[in-house]
Amino acid sequence: MSILKKNIFILTGAGISKESGINTFREKDGLWDNYKIEDVCTVEAFKKNPELVNSFYNERKKNLLDPKIKPNAAHFALAEFEKNCKNDFLVVTQNIDNLHEKAGSKKILHMHGSLEKAYCMYCNRKINYDFEITTNYKCKSCNNKGMVRVDIVWFGEQPKYLNQIYNFLEKTEVFISIGTSNNVYPAAGFIDFLDQLNKKILMYEFNLEKTCKSILFDKVFSGPATKTIPKFVEELIEKKS
Repeated sequence: MSILKKNIFILTGAGISKESGINTFREKDGLWDNYKIEDVCTVEAFKKNPELVNSFYNERKKNLLDPKIKPNAAHFALAEFEKNCKNDFLVVTQNIDNLHEKAGSKKILHMHGSLEKAYCMYCNRKINYDFEITTNYKCKSCNNKGMVRVDIVWFGEQPKYLNQIYNFLEKTEVFISIGTSNNVYPAAGFIDFLDQLNKKILMYEFNLEKTCKSILFDKVFSGPATKTIPKFVEELIEKKS
């Protein structure tokens, strides 16, 4: 049976966005080099110094507006993959940018949140925002000032959509990992979960180099996602026609 007729789960990580010019957090010269995690990525940090935290994420959001930051060939290929899939399809991304959406992906969950959204820590009102968050911003729902924060999962917080993700994993027939190290949980645990299902699942990994879990995949594609993903998707679509 063609892969396009199976239930497909795709996990994407920082590697796919890096090829669009977005710095990763963990690598050398990445975003954390100029900041301490505990200063900008925890609830405690926000309560202690909201101006610094807001400034950090305002800058991240501003960077996405740079005309040089745009979806790459891998993003567009995944959107085309989705269009040609004949069964259930889901992209789960660990990235907080909007490049998948800009490329045309529709069935996508941001498990670590998104720079497109904010919410009030007092009343939980969700906000689609296109402005800089400051401590002067007043929530339009509860009128509290300084309680609105970017809707990003910080350290110590639960990743989003885990119930939906694991429900989809239970019916997954093809699992594809792209640009992620597969050693940071809970995303790394998706592979462990699939292994416990005791059913045949096609497993493909796309990365610049092998990871600690590469041995669990049926096939590992080494190289830039902008090269390997378009070729992979194109070959699948050609086989269909």
